[in-house]
Amino acid sequence: MRKPSIPAGTQSGLWIAGVLIACQFAAISPAWAKAPDLEFHAPQAVNDAKTPAVMRDLAERLLPVYQDADPDRYLANLSALQLVAGSYSAADVSRQALRIRRRPARVGQPVGRSVVYDIYAYAKAIEAENRVSFAESFTRSFGEVVPRLNDADAYAVTRWLETSPQVFQSALQRALDQQRAKDSIDQSDAVKLIWTYLAFDAYRSFGPLVEALVAADDDRRYTVDDEVLIKASDGANIAVVVARPKSRSEPLPTLLEVTIEESQNSAKECAAHGYVGVVAHIRGTRTSPRRVVPYEHDGEDARAVIDWIAKQSWSDGRVGMYGEGYSAFTSWAAATRLPPALKAIATSGSTAPGIDVPMTGNIFQNSAYRWSLTVTTNDAAVEKDLNDDELWRALDQKWYRSGRRYRDFGRLHGQPNPLFIRWLNHPSYDGFWQRMIPYREQFAKINIPVLTTTGYFAASAPGALYYFTQHTRYNPHADHTLIIGPYEDGVMQRRPLAVLHGYEVDSAALVDVHEQQYQWFDHVLKSAATPPLLKDRINYQVMGANEWRHAASLEAMAGSSLRFYLDATASGERRRLTRHKSSKAAFVLQWVDFADRSDAGWMPPTALVTKSPITHNDTMFVSEPLAKPTEFNGLFSGRLDFTVNKMDMDLNITLYERLASGDFIRLFNPAYEFRASYARDRAHRHLLKSGERQELTFKSERMTSRQLEAGSRLVMVLGINKRPDRQINYGTGNDVSEESIADGKIPLKIRWYNDSYIDIPVRK
Repeated sequence: MRKPSIPAGTQSGLWIAGVLIACQFAAISPAWAKAPDLEFHAPQAVNDAKTPAVMRDLAERLLPVYQDADPDRYLANLSALQLVAGSYSAADVSRQALRIRRRPARVGQPVGRSVVYDIYAYAKAIEAENRVSFAESFTRSFGEVVPRLNDADAYAVTRWLETSPQVFQSALQRALDQQRAKDSIDQSDAVKLIWTYLAFDAYRSFGPLVEALVAADDDRRYTVDDEVLIKASDGANIAVVVARPKSRSEPLPTLLEVTIEESQNSAKECAAHGYVGVVAHIRGTRTSPRRVVPYEHDGEDARAVIDWIAKQSWSDGRVGMYGEGYSAFTSWAAATRLPPALKAIATSGSTAPGIDVPMTGNIFQNSAYRWSLTVTTNDAAVEKDLNDDELWRALDQKWYRSGRRYRDFGRLHGQPNPLFIRWLNHPSYDGFWQRMIPYREQFAKINIPVLTTTGYFAASAPGALYYFTQHTRYNPHADHTLIIGPYEDGVMQRRPLAVLHGYEVDSAALVDVHEQQYQWFDHVLKSAATPPLLKDRINYQVMGANEWRHAASLEAMAGSSLRFYLDATASGERRRLTRHKSSKAAFVLQWVDFADRSDAGWMPPTALVTKSPITHNDTMFVSEPLAKPTEFNGLFSGRLDFTVNKMDMDLNITLYERLASGDFIRLFNPAYEFRASYARDRAHRHLLKSGERQELTFKSERMTSRQLEAGSRLVMVLGINKRPDRQINYGTGNDVSEESIADGKIPLKIRWYNDSYIDIPVRK
């Protein structure tokens, strides 16, 4: 990228060559990690008038002493220091040198986020050298870079540029708050703080300019029609947005999302990848007043949209569906109807009504009430309240302390919600839910390729794994591929995080699963090569081993298992997990007082790594240290041998690896939750026998893969659900939504016998 604001020809080349030579000196210089700390007093606030000067002073003091053995990292960090120090032309030269170094390795690769700082550094250099406004210099820099990119790269860059400056302001404020109590900063932390400040300063500078520049670039690239109405089979209107690349004139395959939410850019993103992008908004979302009924019509409506697409002149007759969350559900709802033009579906965070929403393990969750109001309300005041997390936490606690029926939850909020009540009327996985997505033998008829992406730490994992396990069970030859790793919901939008709730994710897991989805569609619909990651039906990242493995089935992931018995022997407040069943009969007594509401403020911690798990109405079992590294792969299972004084109970199980250092690492999150009376069959309730010894077998709906270290211990936490954000099962055997605290006068008492065990699938 040649820039007339920098001396051209030989002199420009000498400048860049000089920087590259400096890189080599930096690479062979002693490491600077042990360099003296720098005096630094963090400003009180991001928008403090002194903040720019304080950060500039830090950058100026760090520049003369900064070294790094990695030339690429040296150049990147050097450019950041130069930008914050105000040496804009030097920063631009450093970034040019970095691009030259990276160019051979980047051939054929998508553009990286670093291009944002290339554009910004060049704009600041133009502003300083030509003495023009930043608006003029940034417009020029944008115009010299973005229009030259292909559609996919341009789409990625413009969406990065559109990120709200508030994101970076919040990150900078957190960084300053963490530093404020100190009067010095080590050089490594100083570089990180400089980058955090630079991101904020750059985005607040060009943020106001981006919208118009991006709109003009999009208009040049895409034809967009956002006023299409399609008639469903019963006459209802479905609003559709269509985006097509102007660079292609021939009929193209279409990628379709059927959504309940606003989807601003996904149609254009599909067009940027060489498809026709179509986003259909489910019936009622675009009407006034809003009349939305989630789940019940979406399969038929999606089929109507697919049939319409296949008849358009710009369509080659083939449609792929994709989506996250609700849109993943609509993909499966459409597949149930077997529309001829539907050739593939790719889903993530897959919602499965009746499986993981509005209940998980047949236990209803308060969040379902909130969400149902979000998608159906026409009241502006209610819409405002829906975004207030504190208000909803207070409502959870108000209901919990009141001891009222779960069916009364909406009355405490003051908003009638017939949709939520209708859901409560179907606590079993009955015909009401079964009609919404494929059920049993219906999976056998789905013969199109399917890609499912989920994570060990995704709340939606039970839904995603339900689709996968049922599809491959009823159709053994199903072309269904699973990607799973240390991800949470939203990974398609945010991409994998290097640090997730305190857990440092393996570098191997930091793949762009969003782009993998497009590569998979290219393979299915355009005969491109199979994405390298997808080597078998199940593709899973082994946490702790920093590698991906591949298997033809869940069973093939392991090949063996380890059985651990729930031993009654106490060690402090904990019990033992043992490889061998004790010859002496014994039990662990656990009880829960449903009348006690002093714990109304309790919520499970979000941290994935902790020094000591916070227990609540549960019992912890800890194994002996593992003799050798052990790879835990797949779905654990078990058998509970017990007596209980109630006819039902809601259970939760959490598993940890306890490292030799004492840290506890969660193997999946959230906990595996299930109602005991539905453990055998989610469609039919089988009550427990009060006062009798009995057994309950289960198989987890949460999956994990982790290399457990030699010397670490397996930890199982077995608990009873009693929390303010869940339905409470008092154990009468009646409709749980009708039970109240009056049914909880007698505490729940359980004896867990030492015949109980869990089976951990392990790789041979």
